[in-house]
Amino acid sequence: MIKAVVFDLDRTLLDRDKSVKVFVEKQYDRLKTFLDHIPKEKYITRFVELDQRGYVSKDQVYQRIVNEFNITGLTWQELLENYNSRFKDSCVPFPNLNRMLETLSDHHLMLGVITNGKGQFQLDNIKALGIEDYFETILISEWEGVKKPDPQLFHKALESLGVVPAESIYVGDHPENDIIASQNVGMKSIWMKDERYDGVQADFIIEDLMEVPGVVEKINK
Repeated sequence: MIKAVVFDLDRTLLDRDKSVKVFVEKQYDRLKTFLDHIPKEKYITRFVELDQRGYVSKDQVYQRIVNEFNITGLTWQELLENYNSRFKDSCVPFPNLNRMLETLSDHHLMLGVITNGKGQFQLDNIKALGIEDYFETILISEWEGVKKPDPQLFHKALESLGVVPAESIYVGDHPENDIIASQNVGMKSIWMKDERYDGVQADFIIEDLMEVPGVVEKINK
């Protein structure tokens, strides 16, 4: 019997790829005085390339941006601060996010989040999506001192929710950090399909968040 559903954040609840493009476009427009020697699309494309889907630290990304585009009058630290403080204004949810969470809540399932990243930054993004109140527990790697795939995060979330691994299911996009890591602690897994990966051995595969309640219902029959 599944009693709790735990989610990854980026590329699972938050459409990070779209959010990044929205943010970088807004950043360019806000700081155009310093960036107008760079074609807008070139600035956006290069940021996305350097960012590598969030797996490269933004201080490195912005140092490269400043050097490659010969930006003057604006430091990489100022660009980084702009990213940290304003990204939340560009958060794009995946379709059916609120509807899915509402459906799970209506079925009295406990909900949680485990995400890697900076503490306040990730919490601000969750708040920007308007979904914070759905979750009984939110664990962010910076504040916890460990990051996925460390099993400590999963065990702590389950303890907080008051369930054992067999009573829980984890939803995420990353083959190792989400799927294998959750399976290793005894949870069921749902892979949010991402065309960049193949051969992912999840218990269930979805392409839309509204499939999650159906998976839980199927298990609990």
